[in-house]
Parts: sequence; C-alpha cells; structure tokens
Amino acid sequence: MKKVCIFDLDGTLADTVESIAHAVNQGLEHFGYEGRPAQEYKYYAGDGLDTAFQRALRRAGDTEGRCLEEGIPLVRRWLAQEPLYCVKTYPGVAETLAELRKLGVSLAVLSNKPHAQAVQVVEALFGKSCFDKIQGQMQGVAKKPDPAGACQIAWDLRAEPKSCLYIGDTNTDMLTGCRAGMYTVGVTWGFREQKELEDSGADRIIQKPEELLSLL
Repeated sequence: MKKVCIFDLDGTLADTVESIAHAVNQGLEHFGYEGRPAQEYKYYAGDGLDTAFQRALRRAGDTEGRCLEEGIPLVRRWLAQEPLYCVKTYPGVAETLAELRKLGVSLAVLSNKPHAQAVQVVEALFGKSCFDKIQGQMQGVAKKPDPAGACQIAWDLRAEPKSCLYIGDTNTDMLTGCRAGMYTVGVTWGFREQKELEDSGADRIIQKPEELLSLL
C-alpha cells in the first residue's frame, strides 16, 4: 500500500488560475501592458510565479524581459496581498483527502507557489490539520521539476519514494514525480491536457479525485 500522497496545489487541489492572473496582470498593467485573459494562465502557471510573470510579459509584448527584474517583487507582493482571490477547491478533492486520512495515508503538498502563500491557501481551504507537510517555493528549495523537494518530503514522512504517490496536473509535476521515483498520477481536471501528462511520463491518468483511492 502507498503510504504517502504528495499533491501539487495550483490546478490539482484548487483552481487558483484567477488568483495568479490577478497578481500577474497587475504587474503587466503597472508597466503599461494589457492584462491577459485568466484562462491563458493555465499555460503560464506551473513553474512558479516569477516564470508565470515572465511568460505573460512575453505574450504581452516585452519579449526581452525588460520589466522582469523590477516587476517580480511587485507581483509577489500583489499575490501575497490576495492569495485567495477567487480560489476554490475542485469537486471531490476535500472528500477524497478525508478518505485518505481515514486510511492512514500521510498527505503533503509540494508547490512552486511562494511558500507563505502556499501555506495560506492550503490551510484556508482544508484546515491546518489536513496535511502533514506543506512545502512551497522558498530559498534553498529547488523548484519542480527538480525532485529534491519531493524526496525531502518522503524522507520527512519516513517513506521510501516508491511508496509515495505524486499527484499533479502539468508536465512539471509528471517530471517531478518520475524523477523522484514515485508513482506519478496526472489529473485531468486541472490546467493542462491529458496528452501533456501522458507525454511527460505519468504512470496513471485520473479523471476524478476519488479514483486515487483505488491506486493505494
């Protein structure tokens, strides 16, 4: 039986695309660019807020990243001010987490969202006792798809990587789980398409959160 489930946050546990778009668009508008439609951020997100801003800037017209250095701290600040802007959980996620807890499975979050905001969002949506560990992006922790964060979580929860499920919605997540030696599950309710997940090495694709229960 799998002992640990490690979840991505944005696009896996919660629909956060509006919150990411809200913060980054403020950055674009600060420099005189038009904000991008929120749905575009499904493709800008996944590799951290700084990268999402860089991708949005390029799409808006700043192909050389002239505004990047000045804009990154501004976008981080705006996300920190409203981390829960229009954020909502996906149907079935909370119920599935509760069932996993009943089965004695340890639960963790590994996100490229800034650490403080990752903790705020997860605890606001699911409470402070749902997850055994929440790890967001912070200095000294390599971003996904580097597997170091996933491996550290397994170590902290006293589990071998092979006894862990890694669950996410982007190619970055699939690469992370595969490189960590974990059983890697792609979810189709998030930001990206099934083909991207398959092409990035997912061991399994699921359509609904409750399908996780059959993979343990």
